[in-house]
Amino acid sequence: MNRDLRAADPPAVPHRAFSAFANADFRIFFFAATAAMMADNIEHVISYWVMFQQFHSPALGGFAVISHWVPYLFLAGFTGGLADRLDIRRLIQVGMLLFIGVSLTWGVMFLTHTLTLWMAMLLLVIHGLAGVIWIPASQVLIHQIVTAEQLPSAVRINATSRYLGFLVGPAVGGALLLLVGPAYGIFINALIYVPLFAWLIRAPYGFAAGGSAPPRLAVGGLADVWSTMKVVARSRVLLSMTVLIGAASFFVGNAYQAQMPEFARDLGHGRADFSYSMLLAADAAGGLAGGIILETRGLLPPRPRTAFILAMMWCVALLGFARANVYAVAVTLLFIAGFMELAFNSMAQALVQINAPAEIRGRVIGVFSMSAMGLRTFSGLSVGLLGASFGIHNSLGGSAAALLLLYGMLFAARFVRGGKP
Repeated sequence: MNRDLRAADPPAVPHRAFSAFANADFRIFFFAATAAMMADNIEHVISYWVMFQQFHSPALGGFAVISHWVPYLFLAGFTGGLADRLDIRRLIQVGMLLFIGVSLTWGVMFLTHTLTLWMAMLLLVIHGLAGVIWIPASQVLIHQIVTAEQLPSAVRINATSRYLGFLVGPAVGGALLLLVGPAYGIFINALIYVPLFAWLIRAPYGFAAGGSAPPRLAVGGLADVWSTMKVVARSRVLLSMTVLIGAASFFVGNAYQAQMPEFARDLGHGRADFSYSMLLAADAAGGLAGGIILETRGLLPPRPRTAFILAMMWCVALLGFARANVYAVAVTLLFIAGFMELAFNSMAQALVQINAPAEIRGRVIGVFSMSAMGLRTFSGLSVGLLGASFGIHNSLGGSAAALLLLYGMLFAARFVRGGKP
């Protein structure tokens, strides 16, 4: 039997729902990291709304996506390598400090009415840098916190926390817009990053090697990233999951989130009210439901074939949303899309983290992050900038259809003709 196919199967242990929560430190990490993810999305809701109201520019919405993800494209391989060499806690804390600084700066400009186009673009770039520093490090930290048996559960729960942040963030962001306005709302948001920063000060973890001092590894450059890519290319599981997630990021990503104010307006809910917040939260609610149901029931163990099928169903749901002109239908399709996205994303993450060689796990996760997040840069072009010329409905629908066609060809070549599981 092919070695990669054996490795792709989940551990042969009885399923225990939310087994990673038996670990007290993982529970603390989960809630603190979820709060940080929620704050990230609160900032998106508030800043995107203010930028749309002031500049009315789909192109700026596209830049918001590009600037958020382009650091992953160029730097995730390096920051993943740093997670193999440096104190993971400090890397995550640097990311939190950058997030806090960006939120405070947004608040000052909103309060003083001094927001300019160039300053908004700069803050969007810094926000993206904060993410590429903390995301790979946090994924490596999970391996220090949980046992090998708890790892698949921890990966799925951690992926679910992202959607919990997506769900709660828009709801809280919308409430803050209504109750205290964008300036004070984003000041409050800066405080939500603090718990993760504070817990990491004395958390009993650190260097990826598990010791109190950094491993004796030279600081790598492009050659280091390239050698890691070759390791990924030699593994059928790592390669197929990296391509699966990279294609989703390239064609669609989450670029439609930055354009949600315009989708809301076209559906007749363009004001900062409950209906707009519900449209923002529908995708995240589907992801949260998916995480809870799949983890509780032990459904859909991680397998490459299953991940591809779920990804194709995600494309169909997004294609339907792009063409929907009824609010209830749009919300329902976004919910379904969120469910499918959580399922195939968490499955791909679990397969990569389980199969990554321990000694270069951070670098493999960094390369995976380059594909999963860095390639979202180009979805800003396809959905955002092209949306300025052809309309956001046409750009999202065309991108989802092209991705579905690509997945169909890859699935036929990899699993139908090849007969692999």
